[in-house]
Amino acid sequence: MTLPTFDDIKAAAARLRNVAHHTPVLTSSFLDERTGNRLFLKCENFQRAGAFKFRGAYNALAQLTPEQRRYGVVAFSSGNHAQGVALAAKLLGLSAKIVMPHDAPAAKLAATRGYGAEVILYNRYEEDRAAIARKIQAQEQRALIPPFEHPHIIAGQGTCTLELFEQAGACDILLAPVGGGGLISGNAIAAHHLSPATKIYGVEAEVANDTFLSLQKGERVTIPVPPTIADGMQVTSPGEMTFTIMRERLAGVLLVSEEEIKHAVRVVLERMKILIEPTGAVPVAAALRNELGWRDKRIGIIVSGGNIDMVKLAGILTETT
Repeated sequence: MTLPTFDDIKAAAARLRNVAHHTPVLTSSFLDERTGNRLFLKCENFQRAGAFKFRGAYNALAQLTPEQRRYGVVAFSSGNHAQGVALAAKLLGLSAKIVMPHDAPAAKLAATRGYGAEVILYNRYEEDRAAIARKIQAQEQRALIPPFEHPHIIAGQGTCTLELFEQAGACDILLAPVGGGGLISGNAIAAHHLSPATKIYGVEAEVANDTFLSLQKGERVTIPVPPTIADGMQVTSPGEMTFTIMRERLAGVLLVSEEEIKHAVRVVLERMKILIEPTGAVPVAAALRNELGWRDKRIGIIVSGGNIDMVKLAGILTETT
């Protein structure tokens, strides 16, 4: 198992230059006052395809051999990786098939198809998406592009923190959501290299706590498909590669409730006028909860995306609090 390095992240940044958006870092005096800290939100909801996943997807596809490009790619995803791969494939002129759950947000399904990818639907509660993708890979000789368990994917995601620290300076604390662990792993490598004193925390929904439990036990734990509104966290176990990095680099994993996630979506929309999806709101919820009692800290928050189904958003906004 070859883990990505900081040099891999720098190389990814060079590939992504003039391709990926250099997303803004936004601040909010309201959030600062509420938390007693200075928050810097790295807004990947403004990234191409609406999420950080485009970074890793493009970095991986751009390194395929001519032979691999001829046959195209296959991927599996709950939504954002699907869109990232579909858009990267379109830009690079590759054929793409994406295995997605039948209950994925309608907006994510539509966008993936809109970028030109063929979507293969499956039942996430009864079928194995990786097995479906591997079957397609074997039958059609497509390159398999997993959502997090790949050094090129992880390196691409790590470019978020390269930009964040360039834009806002080094932070005392870095928060990012954890699904399979690709985002937090890449950014933990970057943050550790750029600012060894920075404490890096992953954040999960309480009902999607596979990484939290895995770090507690010291080995990868598998849970049932979690019933969380944060669909990017409906992963049942961290990857082998990502878990190795997280175990070495994270100060810990924080947990937030479903109600705290919804509240964070509402607060960011009401006070900052930006729309973020529930998974992207998870680290904001952790900053608001502030269970470790941080004060006067510079906290970097990677807002992972903004792809939210409008029906789900309406429910969040109209829910009585």
